[in-house]
Amino acid sequence: MKTSWRSASLVASAAAVLVLTTACGQETAPSTGSQNVGATAAAGGYGSPGAGVSAGTDTGAGTGSGVGAPAAQSPATQTSGAGQLSVSTNAELGSVLTDGAGLTLYRFDADTAEPPKSNCDGDCATTWPPVPADDATASADIDKSKLGEVTRTDGTKQLTIGGWPAYRYAKDTKAGDVAGQGVGGKWFALAPDGKKAKKADLAAEAGLSTRNDPKLGEVVVDKNGHTVYRFLKDTAWPDPISACTGACLEKWPAVAPVDINDTKGIQKKGYMKFTRPDGVEQQTINCWPIYTFSGDKAPGETNGQGVGGTWYAAAPDGKPIGAPAK
Repeated sequence: MKTSWRSASLVASAAAVLVLTTACGQETAPSTGSQNVGATAAAGGYGSPGAGVSAGTDTGAGTGSGVGAPAAQSPATQTSGAGQLSVSTNAELGSVLTDGAGLTLYRFDADTAEPPKSNCDGDCATTWPPVPADDATASADIDKSKLGEVTRTDGTKQLTIGGWPAYRYAKDTKAGDVAGQGVGGKWFALAPDGKKAKKADLAAEAGLSTRNDPKLGEVVVDKNGHTVYRFLKDTAWPDPISACTGACLEKWPAVAPVDINDTKGIQKKGYMKFTRPDGVEQQTINCWPIYTFSGDKAPGETNGQGVGGTWYAAAPDGKPIGAPAK
């Protein structure tokens, strides 16, 4: 996320202060939503690899300007099916899409997503092997509607993510390698939604923001992309009270206070912090205490949803998504 939304005028700041002093209110039934991205084949030609990637020497660190000669790599690994796609967390790039062997998947700026079309053939496809579409599946933290396929000029089916044709890089020799990142200023690791994986700048990320979950709709996440939850046994009115104490907090860590200017898409009314009986401060949304779940190991996971019939992902207005109607 960019930091531009952080900027606020004095008027907006004053309004935020008024919002924070608003009394805690009651809630209504939650809602859910979903999204879908289709993929269709497109015809078209492709010039030489140099048309999409400038000539030069690849450094192997993902910052070179050219395609470079591919390193020794098992042909079976580079041309095998995609297998089950997963989301890997890279220290510099954040969430990165990987294939069943853990190899990073990439997209090419010279391609198009609407409609999907690959412009990497010949020598280009040797260095950047297209990922076959036939056996691709998605792990639980990937929106399956993002997966599609495109017919290449040789008639084979290539996997697309969010419409973008997916490739491996010949110089990635083991799981977790991202040597293809930024090559020629045209090649970038794929994020789970088909966008370019971007360098993580935690200082620039919102302390609390939202993401669209394919099953739950819009959910609150912390700056690391982990889902934020509500506990139905808590109290919001007239003052926030957490019913999660002791061993409960080991499984459901309380979200520490986040400045209101360090949020994006979160309801400002009733946005406040409170002090727990143990003296630790905790953040609330609409006066409801919020938590993360120790069982969520990667961004985008929602393993805490519905646990015990009392834990539910938090909506931007603080409501528990999918909780039984009262």
